[in-house]
Amino acid sequence: MSKLFSPLTIRGITLPNRIVVSPLCMYSGIDGLAQPFHFAHLSTFARGKAGLVFTEATAVNPEGRITPQCLGLWNDAQVRAFKPIVDFIRSMGVVAGIQLAHAGRKGSTAPPFFGAKPLPVDDPSAWSTVAPSAIPVGPGFPDPDALSTDDIHAIVQDFVAASRRAIESGFQVIELHGAHGYLMHSFLSPIANKRTDEYGGDLAGRMRFALDVCKSVREAVGNDMPLFFRISAVDGVEAGWSLDDSVALSNELAALGIDVVDCSSGGISGAPRFRVADDGKPLQGSSARTPGFQVPYAEKIKRTTDLKSMAVGVIIDPEQAESIISEGQADLVALGREIMYNPFWPLHAAQALNADPNFDLWPPQYKWAVDRREQIRKLNR
Repeated sequence: MSKLFSPLTIRGITLPNRIVVSPLCMYSGIDGLAQPFHFAHLSTFARGKAGLVFTEATAVNPEGRITPQCLGLWNDAQVRAFKPIVDFIRSMGVVAGIQLAHAGRKGSTAPPFFGAKPLPVDDPSAWSTVAPSAIPVGPGFPDPDALSTDDIHAIVQDFVAASRRAIESGFQVIELHGAHGYLMHSFLSPIANKRTDEYGGDLAGRMRFALDVCKSVREAVGNDMPLFFRISAVDGVEAGWSLDDSVALSNELAALGIDVVDCSSGGISGAPRFRVADDGKPLQGSSARTPGFQVPYAEKIKRTTDLKSMAVGVIIDPEQAESIISEGQADLVALGREIMYNPFWPLHAAQALNADPNFDLWPPQYKWAVDRREQIRKLNR
């Protein structure tokens, strides 16, 4: 029996399988509002029967967007725009999730298909970015404004308000984005955080903002809502955030009621992702993104903490995904580029793994025709 297609219960929610659509930024919103494109985009993955469909990184305030075209959840109009999307995802028998985020010093940029460069300061859609310290993310980026403690506390409350709106929208899982150089990650990493107050300095100080967010969100959403936290397990640069730091953070997250750690890597200074050696350490000087290159991070978290983990990064083949779950390297696998290339990847994987020989996972509008197609294909062999 396929482990990939076994259910997983997390708090009050049961996922029908272990396949997750990773949050995929589409840079197609207007004033933070989801558009018809987002319905078409996300509904396809629901029809493809991924067990958990995340919408993209969704900003908790206007300055938390990556680009002016990113989605947000800071007002009630945005709730109303999400509701029909969420309703459809759930009608397909799969779970709807949202990733809440703040871009920090990586905000106020153009979409990647327009170069991903910082917007000129005189662009009417640009804004001043914020960070733990006034250190730009890289060459050509402006100096961000260092946040005051009052500013930090206000952003924590923005996460709380957005999490409540997520529940109102009908989302069943929330992921908090602490990776890829965005605001929470920039607090965690000594590369970006040079503060000397309670939100900087040693590991405990640098973790404080992320832990404050997690504690406050858990209190706001109650005990039944699964909470995920996305990490960059390593910065991949010398003297940056390490895998041991990720284990320490994960133990703190578990104590605060986080359920799953989503294990990515890199992004603190625009550096490429890094492959890992057998001991889980990054291979310096190598940026090849080989199949499953981040799986050791998820395995480390799963085996050394009380949390569930999610593996992501060049997971392509059904057999590869099945092996990750069956060998206990992670509890969930998340797909990004591969599932954009083939939104029906889960249904095709179920066929490849003989987990759905009669096409029972397919929506009934498709099943009757796809089943017949298979019979005709067999007759013409």
